[in-house]
Amino acid sequence: MSHRIISNPQFLVIVTKSAYQTLMFSSAIGRLRIISIIEGLSFLYLLYHSIYSKRILGIEDAIRVPGMIHGVLFCLFCIALLDATLAHKWKLKIPSLIFLASLIPFAPIWVELWLKKQSEKDQSLDASN
Repeated sequence: MSHRIISNPQFLVIVTKSAYQTLMFSSAIGRLRIISIIEGLSFLYLLYHSIYSKRILGIEDAIRVPGMIHGVLFCLFCIALLDATLAHKWKLKIPSLIFLASLIPFAPIWVELWLKKQSEKDQSLDASN
């Protein structure tokens, strides 16, 4: 990998961010990491609305839109999990644990940390080959 020194620091930040974003979207684990974080946050947001807005404030339609958004994100998460499972030839245990973690609030944080380690391990294997 070659590096060039660029005199404009703002350009360097833009180049670094776009390379990182490209790396995240180019791998199955990267896509799973992104959707896992977004889906986990939407789950917490949905829980907030179901407890506070619907039960405490009594707004009956409080979870309609957040529930629909979370449902779409959960479907995308399942697709990304299937993609990562097939791409990395995982046995049934790993995707099952990741799926179960998506059902528990705050558990996607641990999944993200594990997936980050897996992504770094895959990058180091690719760099050595």
